[in-house]
Amino acid sequence: MTDFKKKSVKDLEKFVREKREALREFRFKSAGSRTRNVREGRNTRRDIARALTERNVRNK
Repeated sequence: MTDFKKKSVKDLEKFVREKREALREFRFKSAGSRTRNVREGRNTRRDIARALTERNVRNK
């Protein structure tokens, strides 16, 4: 797991964009065929949530 407290806000936003793109690609791959790693989507969503939570805590 990435340590989000050390990252800047811009780095967090970049991380979220990259993870959302990875999640989109994962969904398209899984729609066409069965994937072997079904936890990848769940873990990606959790990483996005962690980064967004840290960003929101800093903005308060």
